[in-house]
Amino acid sequence: MANIEERVEILVKPIIEKIGYDLYDVEYAKEGKNYFLRILIDKPEGIDLQDCEKVNDAISDILDEADYIKEQYFLEVSSTRN
Repeated sequence: MANIEERVEILVKPIIEKIGYDLYDVEYAKEGKNYFLRILIDKPEGIDLQDCEKVNDAISDILDEADYIKEQYFLEVSSTRN
């Protein structure tokens, strides 16, 4: 069975690409007592906060419906560029 990152990538990649972004990576990690699902996106002209919000809005309900992650987690959508 695929791990959480692989399952999430398969689920969200077509959605992210359909709205004009590249999925760079998916990370799922426990940090302290909290779990984080990080979706890293990119596009040639760069990513801004509105892009992250757009992707977050497009994938959050799908992730909830898929219910791959049983623990409570924080969803973070960000750019590959710092």
